[in-house]
Amino acid sequence: MTDDSFAPDRPATTQIHGGVVPREAQNTVATPIYQTAAYEFDDLATAQAIFALEKTGNLYSRNGNPTQSVFERRMAALEGGVAALGTASGQAAVAVTLLSLVRTGQHVVAPAQLYGGTIDLLTDAFADFGIEVTLVDQDDLDAWRAAVRPNTRAFFAEGIGNPTATVLPMAEVAEIAHAAGVPLVIDSTLATPVLQRPKEFGADFVVHSATKFLGGHGSSIAGVIVDLGTFDFGAEPAKWPQFTEPYTRVGGVVLWERFGREKSAFLVYAKTKWVHDLGPSLSPFNSFQILQGIETLDLRVRRQSDSALAIAEFLSAHPAVSKVNHPGLPDSPYRSLAERYLPNGAGAVFSFDLAAGEGAVATVIDSLKVFSLVANIGDVRSLVIQPATTTHSHLKADQLREAGFSRATIRLSIGLEDVRDLIADLGQALDTVDASIGKD
Repeated sequence: MTDDSFAPDRPATTQIHGGVVPREAQNTVATPIYQTAAYEFDDLATAQAIFALEKTGNLYSRNGNPTQSVFERRMAALEGGVAALGTASGQAAVAVTLLSLVRTGQHVVAPAQLYGGTIDLLTDAFADFGIEVTLVDQDDLDAWRAAVRPNTRAFFAEGIGNPTATVLPMAEVAEIAHAAGVPLVIDSTLATPVLQRPKEFGADFVVHSATKFLGGHGSSIAGVIVDLGTFDFGAEPAKWPQFTEPYTRVGGVVLWERFGREKSAFLVYAKTKWVHDLGPSLSPFNSFQILQGIETLDLRVRRQSDSALAIAEFLSAHPAVSKVNHPGLPDSPYRSLAERYLPNGAGAVFSFDLAAGEGAVATVIDSLKVFSLVANIGDVRSLVIQPATTTHSHLKADQLREAGFSRATIRLSIGLEDVRDLIADLGQALDTVDASIGKD
């Protein structure tokens, strides 16, 4: 229908269709926000072909939108992957990735040194799905090997750990995973493609909480999955029926035969099953905001990483601090791994322990003036929190010990403020603890 067919005395039609020219392109320099729930098809045959996966095209915004598609292509390029899939959050990215690989009665191996929300997902929610998870010490390669079972279908880990900034021996863990015939999935939220590209160390899939450094401004929740195009599901087809056997919901197509690695049969399955069915979709507006953030990613991450190291050095020399968990410090057990896996910087999120113990944590945090008390990381603002009682509060005492921190641990996420102001702010807060200790 065109404007010419509208009659001025039929406003109910005009108020819906007036002024619209379907599929009219505009020459915008910034990616537009395609704020629509659905899309108009050229004809019924085109609609049928898109639904049957015979043709690519916009279908419905629960499955994807054009703004999101730009974000996905950009992330695939940054990570050196073949394709990407945006999700409503980083947690959704982890869940969709693992649910696409692992079925009821199967098994995942992951380290105990993980973000608390991921531990909840793996040890609690996945138990409801009948999926077993073994948590190991990420630094113990023999523990990774010993955890493998015949029903293991994935290894999962963080490139840089949250909150203790552990550094994964990624190439070695990837080798163990591949010897077991399973892919390695890496959460690269803290590293970003600026500091580390997991594909270079043997990873097969990458997930990010795009809420963090990719967006960078603490304004939008988002996640992304990147298929690096390295894992061959066809090598042991009986192990991966979701990709190598007829996909009954889409006319019996065999995803691996039609899409393979090059067009990511994995992400076709992830999108058409788990995103379609559970609905963790990324909105056009949030896609737009994450795209805007990525445009300055390199500048932000490098400065934040440099500032974090300077602050870690300051903290390591302060008498009120008993331990600093930063892999760039000379005495860090992860220093050699950081030199190998993170030569451009060890990230902007790390933690430290107070010598006075748990009782001094509130005094220090509540005395800070520049740092914001926020349950987030990767912001342009510098953030602080006590992870054991907030972001990792569901972890039991033994899980905290396995993860390498305690209730005396404070996590920092370093932003873009002047590093001198951040050091001065931490110094005055720590000095109040020194003064109170002296009075005792």
